[in-house]
Amino acid sequence: MRLFRFLGIFAAFAALSNPAVADADRVLVQSTTSTENSGLYSYLLPLFQAETGLRVDVVAVGTGQAIKNARNGDADVLLVHAKTAEEKFVADGMGVKRFDLMYNDFVLIGPKTDPDGVGNTKTLPEVLGLLSQGKAPFFSRGDDSGTHKKERALWQDAGIKLDPSGAGWYRETGAGMGATLRIAVESQGYTLSDRATWIAFAGKDQHEILFAGDANLFNQYGIIAVNPEKHPHVNTAGAQMFINWMLSKHGQDLIAAYTREGQQLFFPNAVGGAQTH
Repeated sequence: MRLFRFLGIFAAFAALSNPAVADADRVLVQSTTSTENSGLYSYLLPLFQAETGLRVDVVAVGTGQAIKNARNGDADVLLVHAKTAEEKFVADGMGVKRFDLMYNDFVLIGPKTDPDGVGNTKTLPEVLGLLSQGKAPFFSRGDDSGTHKKERALWQDAGIKLDPSGAGWYRETGAGMGATLRIAVESQGYTLSDRATWIAFAGKDQHEILFAGDANLFNQYGIIAVNPEKHPHVNTAGAQMFINWMLSKHGQDLIAAYTREGQQLFFPNAVGGAQTH
């Protein structure tokens, strides 16, 4: 009898400690700080749980780290905003299929005094050229996030070489979007932000959007189920239920309805509604 009891306790402990045992009542999402900072998940996830009975836990990190975590099997779903990296994730067999989910745009944030004079420019290359003169610091996230990937690509396209050592005008925070905005505001500097996080950010003080609207500042979000062939422990059914819900007309309508300060933060653009694999 004692042996059977010991074996039962051992089996229960093994199930809890074994990553190959999926939690059928939970969906683990690796996602971005921008979607978290915007408040989107606090709005959507209680609705999803009420309708499906499934709990969604979100790990909010930079896109690069989110993809690494998902590659390691620490996710059922990946929801990020770096399309090239997302497509590689699927091409490498780590994800089942990528879907466009929603979009917004990136915006340049700076002090209203605008020491670099970027608010008077009409093109993105002009903006970047003025920022590189270094009258005020520019704060990069420096965390391999989707925003950081976009920002570095913009400098590269403009032919501007950067010194990430922090000794000059270009400084990396190594932090999320909300923290980077706070540093930029406190230091009277500039930064690139997704529009949703900026709208939701409470500490704007004397900072504002100084440049926006360029086609190169488009910000697309994608959603991907982690491939169970690579990681058999993932909650495949739960992941698919969550993705279907987000891509459905109902989910897309809820995303469109989410506003802060009277402004829509994300614009749904899934094609064809709910999907199946």
